[in-house]
Amino acid sequence: MMLIGLAFWAQSAVAGPVRIKDLVEFDGVRGNDLVGYGLVVGLDGTGDGLRNAPFTEDIMTNILERLGVNVTGEQFRPKNVAAVFVTATLPQFSRSGSQIDVTVSAIGDAKSLLGGTLIMTPLNAADGQIYAVAQGTIIAGGAVAEGDGARVTQGVPTAGVIPSGARVEREIEFDLSSLTDVRLALRNADFTTAARIEEAINADFGRRIATMLDSGTVSMNIAASRMRSVAHAIGRVENITVEPERKARVVVDQRSGTIVMGDDVRISRVAVSQGNLTLRIQEQPLVVQPNPFAEGSTVVVPRTTADIQDDEGIGLAEVPEGASLSEVIAGLNALGVAPRDMIDILKSIKAAGALHAEFVVR
Repeated sequence: MMLIGLAFWAQSAVAGPVRIKDLVEFDGVRGNDLVGYGLVVGLDGTGDGLRNAPFTEDIMTNILERLGVNVTGEQFRPKNVAAVFVTATLPQFSRSGSQIDVTVSAIGDAKSLLGGTLIMTPLNAADGQIYAVAQGTIIAGGAVAEGDGARVTQGVPTAGVIPSGARVEREIEFDLSSLTDVRLALRNADFTTAARIEEAINADFGRRIATMLDSGTVSMNIAASRMRSVAHAIGRVENITVEPERKARVVVDQRSGTIVMGDDVRISRVAVSQGNLTLRIQEQPLVVQPNPFAEGSTVVVPRTTADIQDDEGIGLAEVPEGASLSEVIAGLNALGVAPRDMIDILKSIKAAGALHAEFVVR
C-alpha cells in the first residue's frame, strides 16, 4: 500500500516575497522593558489577606503616609487592596507625555483584580531610572463565582491590563542620526536569507551599501546610501521585498495533538507498521456462604477475568523515496490514524533517520 496515493489534499506551497521589515530588527531600534511595584484598591473583598502578605500592608502604609495619613501603630485589615507587579514595554523613540499599555499581576493571595484601580506606580528600567508612571482602572480577563461550598473560576482574574495606563516621563537617550552603519539582525538566522537581503538592498540602491557579516547579520553603510538621514535610509530599506529561505522543520504539540510542518520536509524510503495492544483485567469476587444450620463461615472467592486485545493498526505501509511529509500525513489521516499515534509514528521515522527535517516536540 502506497501512502502517497492517498494524499489527495496535499498541495505544494511556495513562499512569496516578504518585506525586510518583517524579517529583521534594525540596530538601535528597539523597545525597553519596564517594571514597577504598586497597589490596587477598590476590590470587592477579593484582595490580599494581610496576614499572609505583609508586604501589602507595608506599601499601603507608605502610600498613606506620603499622603499625610499617619497609620503608625494602627491595626487595620482591609480586604479590598492587593499588591501587584506592573510591567510594560517602552517603545523605541517614545517621547515624554506619550502613553503606553501596562500589565498588572497580583503577587499575593488576592482572588481577583476585577474592578480594581491601580494607584500611581513608577516604572523602572534595567538602569534603575524611572521612565514612566502608571495609574488607572484594571481590565481583568477572567471571572470568579463562589458560594459557601463551591467556587468556580474562568480565565485568570488575578491579572489584567490598563490600556494607555502609563505616561512616559523620561526619554531614552539615543541619537539615530549619529550612526554611520546600521546592522540588520535577522529574526531567524539563515545564510541564504541574509545573502538575498544583501543582494536586494544593493540592487535597489544601485551600489554596494550592504554586506552580509554572518547568517544573522547584514551591515548597511549609511554614507554610501547617499540618503538625507539614517531614518530615510531605514525607511527605504524596510520596504524592499525578498523571498526568505527556511529550514525544513516539523513541530508537534503532544498535548493538543497538533502537527505543523513545512512543505520542504522530505522522507526517505521507509516502511511503517503500527498497532495497539490492549490488556484488560477485571476483578469480580464471589461471596460463598455455608448452608443453613451447617458449620462453616462465609468466604470470598476471587474471580479474575483477563483479556488481551490486539487492535487493528495500519499494518505495513511503505513510503516511497522523496515523499513529502504532507503526503505521508494525508495517507495516515485517510487510514484513520489518531493524532497522538501519528506523532509516535513521526518520532519513530525520525529515529530511523528517514525524516530529513528538524523535529521539535513541545
